[in-house]
Amino acid sequence: MLVCKLKKYKIPMSNTENLPLQEQEPIQESSIEENMADTVASSDQTVTETELEKAVREAAEWKDKFMRLFAEFDNYKKRSFKEKMETIQTAGKEIILSMLEVIDDSERAEKQMETATDMQAVKDGMQLVFNKLKSTLTHKGLQSFDSIGHEFDVEKHEAITEIPAPTPDMEGKVIDQVQKGYLLNDKLIRHAKVVVGKTSND
Repeated sequence: MLVCKLKKYKIPMSNTENLPLQEQEPIQESSIEENMADTVASSDQTVTETELEKAVREAAEWKDKFMRLFAEFDNYKKRSFKEKMETIQTAGKEIILSMLEVIDDSERAEKQMETATDMQAVKDGMQLVFNKLKSTLTHKGLQSFDSIGHEFDVEKHEAITEIPAPTPDMEGKVIDQVQKGYLLNDKLIRHAKVVVGKTSND
């Protein structure tokens, strides 16, 4: 009789516990995945913003370096152009200054010629002035070169005419020189004007 009463007052179980396992409410996995995706996206966004800031900073540094180099190069060009113009304008200054002494000597010799009675002394004085002129120019790098008896060379000679060679060994060679040729610091500045001996075949 007691057993029957206990069965009668049995505590009921919850509805969830009574449901089969398949019908119980599943755990919200989609919400967890969404939270994880948001976290990863936020992290990627932070990394992307950091890299962008770094790239912008580096670009600004390179731009600053470029502008500095450009300014330095522009200043260099201006300075070089100014120095070049000054060199061109004063290129002959040193030579002119050295020639002034020769001009002074020439003027003194000219005055002496007006009253001189000894022509030999006048000649000697003029020879001294001429020698000083040649010495000054030689010191500046000017040098003449011989042509007579040498093979005709178009790099150094300018033939003004040809005449029959007096001897076979002078054919194609310089027989006479009308105007000397000159070198300045071993560089040709004036061709020698010469007379060339014709070859027998001509």
